[in-house]
Amino acid sequence: MIHDWPGRVAAATTIGLLLLAPVRAADPPGVLWQTTSQMVMEGMPFTQPPQTQTVCTHKTWSRPPPGGDQSCKTTAYTLVGNKATWAVQCSGKMPMTGVGEMNFAADGSYTGAIRLVADGMNMLVKLSGKKVGTCDNPQ
Repeated sequence: MIHDWPGRVAAATTIGLLLLAPVRAADPPGVLWQTTSQMVMEGMPFTQPPQTQTVCTHKTWSRPPPGGDQSCKTTAYTLVGNKATWAVQCSGKMPMTGVGEMNFAADGSYTGAIRLVADGMNMLVKLSGKKVGTCDNPQ
């Protein structure tokens, strides 16, 4: 039985390494996006610079991309095919209402816009994004 000692050591080493190896999910639950938004106000001679952020979302979106005024609430979010639509109402310093729309492309990107009205002024928030990886904590 002593002649089987190298085989037993090899088996024990393999089992030990398997127990120490980190367990990874085969498929991370989220998608990492680089998102950009830019507000454009009608009649203004200048445009605000675009705002870019990275967000982790679920693989299937259940709401529009995060960002903007924290007082804004979205409702009526629908995703049909590659097109998402929603309504938005903000109650902050400048109350406003509007609608948003995004179109997802096959290459892992999207474009869209939110059209807002506040005190008779029309505003447009241009949206774009692209997948940049996977992530573990979708929001």
